[in-house]
Amino acid sequence: MLKPKVLLVNDHPASLLALQTLLVNGPDAGSYDVVTADSGAAALREVLTHHFAVILLDVSMPGMDGFETAETIHSHPRSAATPIIFVTAHYADEMNRLKGYQQGAADYLISPVIPQILYSKIAVFIELEKKNMQLQAQKEELAALNRNMQVQQMEDLKRINAALEIEIVERRQAEERANALATKDPLTGLLNRRSLTEHLEHAVARASRNGERLGLLFLDMDKFKSINDTLGHDGGDELLLQVASRITGSVRSADVVARLGGDEFVVLMEGLPSYNAAAEVGRKIIRAHETPFSIASQSIRTSVSVGISLFPQDGTTVNELMRSADLAMYHAKKERTGTVQFFREELNARMVERCQIEHELQHALENNEFELYYQPKVEANTGRIAGVEALLRWHHPRLGLLSGGQFMDAATDTGQVVPIGEWVIGAACAQARRWQDRDGIFPNLPIAVNIAIPQIYAGLPDVIERSLRQHQVPPSSLQLEITESLLIEDVEKATSVLREISESGITIAIDDFGTGYSSLSVLKALPIDILKIDQSFVRDLGKDLGDNAIVEAIVNMARALALRVVAEGVETREQLDILRDLGCDEHQGYFYSKPMPAHLLAGQYLQATHA
Repeated sequence: MLKPKVLLVNDHPASLLALQTLLVNGPDAGSYDVVTADSGAAALREVLTHHFAVILLDVSMPGMDGFETAETIHSHPRSAATPIIFVTAHYADEMNRLKGYQQGAADYLISPVIPQILYSKIAVFIELEKKNMQLQAQKEELAALNRNMQVQQMEDLKRINAALEIEIVERRQAEERANALATKDPLTGLLNRRSLTEHLEHAVARASRNGERLGLLFLDMDKFKSINDTLGHDGGDELLLQVASRITGSVRSADVVARLGGDEFVVLMEGLPSYNAAAEVGRKIIRAHETPFSIASQSIRTSVSVGISLFPQDGTTVNELMRSADLAMYHAKKERTGTVQFFREELNARMVERCQIEHELQHALENNEFELYYQPKVEANTGRIAGVEALLRWHHPRLGLLSGGQFMDAATDTGQVVPIGEWVIGAACAQARRWQDRDGIFPNLPIAVNIAIPQIYAGLPDVIERSLRQHQVPPSSLQLEITESLLIEDVEKATSVLREISESGITIAIDDFGTGYSSLSVLKALPIDILKIDQSFVRDLGKDLGDNAIVEAIVNMARALALRVVAEGVETREQLDILRDLGCDEHQGYFYSKPMPAHLLAGQYLQATHA
């Protein structure tokens, strides 16, 4: 049987022999043949004679070098799609890598080659070639079968197909019945929601009848969506499996563990000796998650937040107990991730207040209750105001002045983010116009507005274009800030929309940088201009050398990507001096100014300039 072929091209006999020896002695050496060529011209002759699964091509060769050879190979219809992996010890810089990829390289290896890496690189192309050869052989067999098929054979085939169709229908019906009766989560093997509900109903009845204690623990992984987006679904599933294993290893043998879906788990504890026993199990589960997870050769850290409801004081029905545990878990995530919280009646009051806020939000826009406050961004070296960030405030009729952090979660849950975001963009453009008209106080001062992910899906470029045109301000008057952790939820869509916005002349900043899980490749792909260092890294500058190192690393990375760096949350002279020494471009925080209404900011600026 024919086997896939690998072509090695190298003008140096020793290097060619070494590479050939690696391949012929590799773990899968029996599944492919190795062909060698000692020059670009010899390689071209082999390509015209054979079809190769992959070509390992030396870059530095006399006469026709690797780049010219690759270009010639890919110019011929017979070998236009043949994968080429460049191998070199002399052209390892980024420019030559880029040149290699421009010539259609599938990869670029640095000599001396690590055998395991080499084997894994070619294995993909060998397997692909095998599949192609199998498909071709099957195609030829099928053609021969069709040519030689007799009437009786066709009848036999029809009879077999009919029997198979009946079997498939019967099997599908059996699977549907099995699924209807299923009690287990298909991924983890834990009980599913329906089965948990049944167990909880029986447990409540027993506890009520026997006067026993019962506890229900709701567990939710912190930042799972971001981790899942980084690892991919296979990695996310593996993480969920390991989490399920750690949870089951932390509970008593009699306790029931279930997965509700996503990253939500539940533990049902009957016959509690004391209510503190439920808290101890919750803390044990949290401690079990302090050890990093190993997923696809990566070390992943995550935590769980635990909410606990108790029978009978927190509920006497399944729905009441689950709702109370869910509220307690939500409170744990809001207060501090990786903690245990018992349900308290005040959480119900908070939920009532949350519902009231959500209702009042629906009328805030029409009642003109929103206002933008502005906080300057200041050049670190000159002290000049380089821009301002627009921060949303709500003049609440009952609660007074509220910051965005006090109501934007509710706005997200009620679908108000998009209309509020449109108002913010319009108000910022209107303010830019007023500042430009008012004696040129801030004639070219860009205003940064925060953007939420739902706005990206709601025609954001058109919204911005309409506001700029309505208020007759140039695109340079507006900046967009989008939080890193939100951005990576859908990098592909966000990149497309942000690129369209960036091409119009609007600068884009990544907010709270360092708190998400974005990779360098993601940053390179995004059309961004500014990185804003999260204030959590600025807070302990001068006290924690680790934060100094993190900020320095972010600044150096930004320099490599030609991005400006803004530090958030600067409150002391010491922090500013360190940031200036580290090369930070701008700073923002209470050290210079708190957020304030537009007229106060303008007044403060005029007062400072006339002082």
